[in-house]
Amino acid sequence: MIVNEATRRLLITAGPTYEPIDAVRFIGNRSSGRLGTTLAEQAVSMGWDVCLLLGPNAVVPENPKITLVRFQSTSDLENLLQTHLPEADALIMAAAVADYRPAPDEVNLEGKRRREGGNLSIKLESTPDLLAACSKAAREDQLLVGFALEPKDRMISSALSKLARKNIDLIVANALETMDSDSIEATLIGNAERGIEHESSTPGTITKAEFAKWLLNQLEPLTDQRKSINA
Repeated sequence: MIVNEATRRLLITAGPTYEPIDAVRFIGNRSSGRLGTTLAEQAVSMGWDVCLLLGPNAVVPENPKITLVRFQSTSDLENLLQTHLPEADALIMAAAVADYRPAPDEVNLEGKRRREGGNLSIKLESTPDLLAACSKAAREDQLLVGFALEPKDRMISSALSKLARKNIDLIVANALETMDSDSIEATLIGNAERGIEHESSTPGTITKAEFAKWLLNQLEPLTDQRKSINA
């Protein structure tokens, strides 16, 4: 595909990761991928060139203009980000990436772990911090957006902490209570240390389709501002 230089190129990650235990079982989460897919659909309708990295068991976009690439595990997504991030003007990291996965010596992809009675313990290891790695690899002209899904009573404080820890440009703070819901109430916060003085909230609880348009309308000028750095 030949992309006009003026076109905004958006990379979105969405859906869960499945971390295998054996050929049958895995550790996963309840993310539906609905929000990231909705963002991809809305972005295409607004003229963005969109690549969607989509996890398993997630809602699939209908628009054929979206470049769709599937992943299963955190490791899969890590490799895809290394491939596709250099091509993007902006990254929206909406995927629900596992914090832990079974240690390599616990995984048997050739067979099924048999039930033997009694309790079972599985050793877990920490997964790599993909968003922080993207921050280290990103160019000055790229905009990085993350999500903080937290209980409402500590949503903002946790988002601010994550914004600084990951060293990204913006973070969407949204309440844990909206997970797997058709609606969302969120606040978008910019990282002043990276030159983005910004904070805005949705007008109460809105649909995810309305949220997608709300968010992208705010990201458009910020993306253009970043693109102009090396123009």
